[in-house]
Amino acid sequence: MPITLDLRQAIVHKVHNKSENDLREMIEGSVDGPEAALPGLGAVFEMIWKEIDTQQQDQLIHVVHDHLKQVTPAPLK
Repeated sequence: MPITLDLRQAIVHKVHNKSENDLREMIEGSVDGPEAALPGLGAVFEMIWKEIDTQQQDQLIHVVHDHLKQVTPAPLK
């Protein structure tokens, strides 16, 4: 019987034994990269979100909120 992994499990499996440098390269290579990388970044973000305290979550939300105020979204096609 084949093993079925969900997306989160597949991402964790892919990055499980990576060094910190490898993780940095993966993240930096995904930022502004192909849209196919976005689910991986989302899974990594979810891992971070679950591990940080409420104050850190608030800081992260503040950074995202401030950034979003400074950008103009591209028109929808």
